[in-house]
Amino acid sequence: MIYITGDTHIPIDIHKLSTSNFGEQKALTKEDVVIICGDFGGVWDNSKEEMYWRKWIDNKSFTTLFVDGNHENFPLLYKFDEVYKYGGKVRQIGNSIFHLKRGEVYTIHGKSFFCMGGASSHDKNLRIPYRDWWPEEIPSKEELEHAIDVLDDHEWRVDYIISHCAPKKTQKRIADWYENDPLTSFFQFVDENTIFSHWYFGHYHVDKDVDEKHTALYQRIIPLSQEV
Repeated sequence: MIYITGDTHIPIDIHKLSTSNFGEQKALTKEDVVIICGDFGGVWDNSKEEMYWRKWIDNKSFTTLFVDGNHENFPLLYKFDEVYKYGGKVRQIGNSIFHLKRGEVYTIHGKSFFCMGGASSHDKNLRIPYRDWWPEEIPSKEELEHAIDVLDDHEWRVDYIISHCAPKKTQKRIADWYENDPLTSFFQFVDENTIFSHWYFGHYHVDKDVDEKHTALYQRIIPLSQEV
């Protein structure tokens, strides 16, 4: 099984993955995965509390995968070792916790996923650079070019797209006060040029099926087989 959910902001929204809220996990194994659409929050400061929650997730019956959001400690995240999994390189955070890198296509249970983390923080004026906000939240020119190369290699065809923020036009339908940025514009290009079944993202703290191909997730945990 593959499940997908929105931001966990450890420890704020991680309780959605508790057994009481996500009872389906009782029947899952480490072969099954839960994909978090950014703002994982479990790689922040290596505090005692954070290590507790990482262990808590690691002890779950399933494997946890996540793309990065904007509220991540990128220098710390990039220190984790890379391993080969799902047909590409991922960063291993725990025994069964893996970061899906930007601009990669992974094959999970026979389905292809184009994964691209990052987003613009709209509260960065309230944050301190390099303490709780990092400019790496927006992918670099090299990362965007790499993503295009990877999509070229896959002939711009994937089954699913996982990101943190949405394409420009989709974002406007959810929250038109959010400013467009290089990443939402890039995603609009991807949206218009890629053949895919569905695009899942977090970031906006809403659960909404925007249309038949784009879904914003926050508290919902949905099985991949659940079509809009």
